Amino acid sequence: MSAEAFRAFSVAEIDFQQERQLPSLSEIWAKKYVSHLNQRDQVLISLTAAQTKVEAAKNLVDILRSTSAQAWSKTEALLAHEVRRHDIGSQLIDPWTISKDVHQIYEQALAAYANQVTPQRFSVLISKELGAIRKKHTAIDPRIIGFVSMQFHYCGQFLLKQAPETEKKALQEYFKVVDDLLYIPLHRAYEAAATYDYHHPRLEAVRMALPATTRIAKSIVSKVNNYCPDYACYTGPLNSESVRTSSVRDVEMFQIYLWTCVLEKNISAIAQELFPLCVMLYPTLKVSWGLVRLMVNLLDQELTACLKSQHVQYYEPHYQALLRMFSPEVFPESA
Repeated sequence: MSAEAFRAFSVAEIDFQQERQLPSLSEIWAKKYVSHLNQRDQVLISLTAAQTKVEAAKNLVDILRSTSAQAWSKTEALLAHEVRRHDIGSQLIDPWTISKDVHQIYEQALAAYANQVTPQRFSVLISKELGAIRKKHTAIDPRIIGFVSMQFHYCGQFLLKQAPETEKKALQEYFKVVDDLLYIPLHRAYEAAATYDYHHPRLEAVRMALPATTRIAKSIVSKVNNYCPDYACYTGPLNSESVRTSSVRDVEMFQIYLWTCVLEKNISAIAQELFPLCVMLYPTLKVSWGLVRLMVNLLDQELTACLKSQHVQYYEPHYQALLRMFSPEVFPESA
């Protein structure tokens, strides 16, 4: 091959290699560019979501005062008669103190939501403060917790109605934390637990049952729903999301009250707080005593299955007292 021919062949070969390489390089560049755009989209989506949360939280804080007043009117309309019927001193229900507590707690709940603090972490952060609020309002008359809890609950419900549709589900998780910690006497149970040695059998029984609290509550609510598919209360049908959430919380509440009695070795937590709370709220919310009895009976089955046989003896006497309190002899089927 002549030198000229070799040079021509080499140039053609280089051009061919370049032609083969160019699509590859251009494809790599295009993929890189599109990937960058996709990453940028994700950043913008995240920023938009964060801005949406911050904006939603700010708007809800702005209407917190009027929403609290609306919740107060609703609570008073529902419970004014019950407060008189139970002979609860009106001076014990301080609207200014309760409203201040409501504003303070929901402001923190909205800040946690805006700053993307998880509901679980928010629960840890707010637990002590809500425990103190609960203790303050129940110090003179434990029955006040019904009025206070309902005020908090309706404030959360009215705020949710004003929230953007896309944010309601997320916000609901934070408001549920507030609801749960007000209705459920966790700090009272913790204080009672602190008086025991770690390996005391009573404390062991509670420690064994506590992690199963939510699972047991959901199981019981599902069974009650299967037994009473057409049942409806003041808020709506039993199988609606809001009623189901409240029902799970109530079954959790019954369990924690029971374990508080086990740890305190007396029935006062149920007799002085839980029972009056139920008598005050359930008829008002159109929850039947038959439904409550069904839940209490199912609770025994679930706890017996959850605990070791040697631990049943610690909760059984308190459970039997609870069962008798809600018996047909106390609340006839027609009641």
